[in-house]
Amino acid sequence: MKKYTLLLLIIFFGSLDAHESGIKGGYISRKHGEKTLPSLSYEKKQRPPYSWENDFTRRHFPITKEHFRCRGSGLNEERIEIEGEETVVIRDCLDGHRHTLPIHNDKEFIYPILIDILNHIQDQTGKKVVITSGHRCPDHNRYVDPSKENETSKHLIGAEVSFYVEGMEDQPLKVVDHILGYYPDSNFSRFEKKTNVSTLPWYNKEIFIKLFLENEGRNKDNSHSFPYLSIQVRFDKDSQELVSYTWKKAHRGFKKK
Repeated sequence: MKKYTLLLLIIFFGSLDAHESGIKGGYISRKHGEKTLPSLSYEKKQRPPYSWENDFTRRHFPITKEHFRCRGSGLNEERIEIEGEETVVIRDCLDGHRHTLPIHNDKEFIYPILIDILNHIQDQTGKKVVITSGHRCPDHNRYVDPSKENETSKHLIGAEVSFYVEGMEDQPLKVVDHILGYYPDSNFSRFEKKTNVSTLPWYNKEIFIKLFLENEGRNKDNSHSFPYLSIQVRFDKDSQELVSYTWKKAHRGFKKK
């Protein structure tokens, strides 16, 4: 219909131009019984997706242990802390790429369940998981949080990760649901003892989940304004052992390059 309307307009304005220029022309007339052309109709169809729109791995690369490398940087400014009567200068590690991840059996290592769960979240949501804090070497761990409680952080041994999901920053409970869904046959409990978060953590035999709201758990690695989640490994299915911090694992469990 648009096509024929455009044609009539061209003829109409063309006839005006011809009239103004003195050129004579005839009128368009319709014979008796002659019908107008039927209006054109079409069915709107959804365009087929491009190949990269269906290929999740090309939009969001799978999480690997490389995403867990220490965020330490010598460019970070010094921190001044008061310890008792002393003023202590705390410096970050020079560069997270100048040392390895934790070493297990002569190989760099992050507890596989953390990698598996983060990839599960990406698969289920179609959105990117942003790791804000993976492995922390002792220098970076102290720089991030010099508190006594943080000295035994499982970040030091590759058994903890902090993260949020792009596009779901304000929906952390939905992300928690996806984590719980990774364990369809495992009942989670809520941890009711006092912690540094206001939301009761979730836990089962293997993992421990914390939700940090906008005003909780802020540090150098998590200086953003979003709620974020942390997952700690409690039990290693491969070794059938409880996962716990030790000084040796934290301070001698990685190698400087």
